[in-house]
Amino acid sequence: MITQSTRRPLSSWKAVLRRARQQQQRTPAIYRSMATETTPTKPISTPPPPPPPLPATAKPPTSKPSPAGVQPQRITFHAIRSSTNPNHRIRTAFAIYPRVPSARKANPAALEAYHKQQQRRLDRTGARTALFSKKNPDCAKPGDVLQVTTRKGGGEPFAGVCLSIRRAGVDTAILLRNHIAKVPVEMWFKIYSPNVQGIEIVWRRPKRARRARLTYMRKPKHDMGNIDHLVEAWRRSRNVFTSKGKNKGVQRGLRR
Repeated sequence: MITQSTRRPLSSWKAVLRRARQQQQRTPAIYRSMATETTPTKPISTPPPPPPPLPATAKPPTSKPSPAGVQPQRITFHAIRSSTNPNHRIRTAFAIYPRVPSARKANPAALEAYHKQQQRRLDRTGARTALFSKKNPDCAKPGDVLQVTTRKGGGEPFAGVCLSIRRAGVDTAILLRNHIAKVPVEMWFKIYSPNVQGIEIVWRRPKRARRARLTYMRKPKHDMGNIDHLVEAWRRSRNVFTSKGKNKGVQRGLRR
């Protein structure tokens, strides 16, 4: 063991390392063998003897029945067709295990079930759900001009360009943008809210928007500005169809 102090000039480190190597060489081999020697802690186990044969009257043990609704796993093996005999299948060493059942089907999410229940309660006809459903080819899309009529606020409808549609179950909402008195105004409307009386499509975008959120329309370069002219044209077209029916009824009354 080195007992001398190592606080020496840098030139004396060679002597210190030389003494350490000499002491390592003098260490007896017994110390090294004791540190590296391994002994088995348990004796080598022998295989258990085979079970005694069952008598003729005894029944062989059966496997435990699987609980109700749980099917036992059936392991199959991958097979390839023979080049010489197509009807003969050659089994390979690749085992194919059955697919793990989906946890979503076994235990459906409580929040999704609650959202569907609220949608059925707030939208009994399913018209609003179909209006914003992606499966519907005629659904409302970002870029269309929508008009929302509310029960509160005097029943004054608000029309604007749909910038985004936030689909979140019963909390599905739309963002509309319009200019009122030359001031840009944006409003969120929840389509399943009892305050919303009706939602109508005033104008459809000619080409499909390439973005799900048209936030770039807030810039002056892409802003549509006031869309009252589109709303007026849409109302005139509706009045044309409704006025014909009214005039016919008036004429029929006069003829009678």
